[in-house]
Amino acid sequence: MNFSDFDWIKKNGEKMPKGEWFIEFFTKGEFHCHQISSKIAHYKTKFQEATLIKTHTFGKVLVLDGETQSSEYDEFIYHEGLVFPALFLHKNPEKALILGGGEGATARDILKRKSVKKVVMADIDHNILDFARKYLDSWHKGSFYDERMVLLCQDAKKCVENTKLKFDLIYSDLPSPIEGGPAFSLYTIEFYKKMKKIMAKDAIFAMQSGPGTPLQFELHPVIFATLSKVFKYVGSYAFFIPSYDMPWTYLVASDFNFKKKLSFLDFENRIRKDFTEGPKILDSKNIKGLFESMPFYLREKIKSCKKPITEKNPMFFSTSR
Repeated sequence: MNFSDFDWIKKNGEKMPKGEWFIEFFTKGEFHCHQISSKIAHYKTKFQEATLIKTHTFGKVLVLDGETQSSEYDEFIYHEGLVFPALFLHKNPEKALILGGGEGATARDILKRKSVKKVVMADIDHNILDFARKYLDSWHKGSFYDERMVLLCQDAKKCVENTKLKFDLIYSDLPSPIEGGPAFSLYTIEFYKKMKKIMAKDAIFAMQSGPGTPLQFELHPVIFATLSKVFKYVGSYAFFIPSYDMPWTYLVASDFNFKKKLSFLDFENRIRKDFTEGPKILDSKNIKGLFESMPFYLREKIKSCKKPITEKNPMFFSTSR
């Protein structure tokens, strides 16, 4: 059989289809491409490099340090996945802290809970906040201008170390712990112990925790092991995000047994009573099994991982290889 007869097999050196393409390598032998219809804005600082492009398939796409951060088409999956489980599980959250969250969409979804009186958002790069205000209105939908919002242009680590407030909810919406980047020290056991001191009784911590594909399932198990050294209860779950071309994982941690409580909550009544708007990705049918939704082989990897991330032994990770 002559494989050259197959037109779907491309050879080294053959050109991409006409136009400009954003190419993101996941492994040495796998990449994902977005055809660019226009380039909207770009900035580079000592912290990160951000570019906003418009693509044919996913609309506007925010690219940070060469990685897809979020797209206009499906950012709601990522942000609702991060925000709503913890937001729903807490009985009466009043104060929330966001570590990172520059797009403003994490804040947007937290503010949908009627009981929330204050959201503090600490992002190290004021440029991304200005960038988001100007270009990402379909993400933040005015959350930056909500009277309950407090924006801090500072290192989220310093915010945790210096604040006098106690929070009912803390969200980590940070970039990957890239070596030399601003976020890797916020993934350590030392940081989580400091963070726990500013959490109120029955507070819940939620975070994005990397890819849920077996090809890159490295970060999530180690963070799970790290959080398990600090909190009594830790739960994993994931949602498939089309613009990432993979499932994306999340972790929830608390000293309150949120897993046990989940099966007793009336989802629809809670949404109608306590929220101005409910999520698109969750309902009463899928939320009750949320923390049992990870595939068995990934749960086994989580179970076998025991070594936490520490300041002396940090973990560096990037989806772009």
